[in-house]
Amino acid sequence: MGQKGDKYTNEAQLSVELLLEKLSSVEGLTSKKMFGGHGIFHDGRMFGIVDSKGQAYLKSNDETAPKFLELGSIQHGKMPYHSVPDEILNSTAGLLDLAKTSIEISK
Repeated sequence: MGQKGDKYTNEAQLSVELLLEKLSSVEGLTSKKMFGGHGIFHDGRMFGIVDSKGQAYLKSNDETAPKFLELGSIQHGKMPYHSVPDEILNSTAGLLDLAKTSIEISK
């Protein structure tokens, strides 16, 4: 989620609340504070993270990473998560599409 020693911030809390609100049509979502940020779960499986600075990331794999990169995403370190660009965060339909893909990958 965040870097070792990062402190939990208000930006992280606001971002996770906004993300969960926009994804409210998907049942089974929960979040958990982790490492200065949040893990985002669907039916107990993590498919997203919000880092301590409030940046949202969704799970990716070899097949979906190029799509994220085309959208302008960056990978979260060496983890299989890519950032969610602002234009996608501002589009509920676009966010739902990416989130559903990430949920499938996490199964």
